[in-house]
Amino acid sequence: MLITPRRDKLNKIVILNPKGGCGKSTLATNLAAAYAQHGPTPAIMDYDPQGSTMAWLERRPADLAAIHGIAAYKKSMQATRSWQLRVPNDTVNLLIDSPASVDHDDLRELTRDSTSILVPVLPSSMDIHAASRCIADLLLVAKVDRRDRKLAVVANRTRKNTKSFAKLMRFLDSLGIPIIAVLRDSQNFVHAAEQGIGLCEMQPSRVKKDVEQIEKIVSWLEAWPERRRDPTSVTSIDSQPKVRRSLLRRPSFGSA
Repeated sequence: MLITPRRDKLNKIVILNPKGGCGKSTLATNLAAAYAQHGPTPAIMDYDPQGSTMAWLERRPADLAAIHGIAAYKKSMQATRSWQLRVPNDTVNLLIDSPASVDHDDLRELTRDSTSILVPVLPSSMDIHAASRCIADLLLVAKVDRRDRKLAVVANRTRKNTKSFAKLMRFLDSLGIPIIAVLRDSQNFVHAAEQGIGLCEMQPSRVKKDVEQIEKIVSWLEAWPERRRDPTSVTSIDSQPKVRRSLLRRPSFGSA
C-alpha cells in the first residue's frame, strides 16, 4: 500500500474502521462535497475494493463542484503505483476511504502523516467491539499519539432514546476520545448517495439536522493545526469550543 508523499499543508483525513458497512464511504463523500463547495477541489482516495466512493463520483452531476477521485483499489500494469495514487499539487484536503480489512503494515501506512483519523461506529454490540479493536490498533500498532489529538469518533446511523444508542454513547465516552458528531439513521444519506451529491447540496430545509452534524465534523477537521498546539483535551461532543465560521454555509451566489 502506497500513500501520497508528505506535504506540510496537506489536510490528510483517514476514515477508518475494519468492519464493513459502518458508513466510511458515506462519511467520505459528504465531507468531500462540503469541501468542494468552498474550494479548492478536494480529493478522495478510495481503497475499498467495492469502489463505493468512485461509483458515487461517477453519479455526481457535472454542474456541481468538482471532486478529484483516485481509485486506489485498482492496479494497472500500464502505470507505476505512485503514478496511480498521485495527488494533484493544488489539493489541500485529501480524504482516505479505507478498506474493510487492514493489516498492521497497511494500518501504519494509511495513518502515516495523517492530520485527522475518523472512526465511524454503529450502535450494535458487534460494531462496538470492532471499533474497540480498531482504536486499540491505532494506539498500539499505528502508534497514534493521543497528544496529537487527531483521532475522533463519529456515532453513525443512530436513533436517540434507544438502548443501543445509550450503550454506544457510554462506550464512546469511556474511550476518552472526542465524539465529534452523532449522525441520524436518516434516508437523507441514502438519497444523497444515490444522486452522487452531498447533504450540503440538498434542499436545506430537508437536511438541516443532518447538515448540522456534518458541519461539526468539518469544523473539527479544519482545526487540526490548533488541536495539535492546544494542550486542552476534548473528550465529548458537548465540550467542544464554538467555531466562528461554517464551511457548510451556502455561498451567497448559490441556490437556496
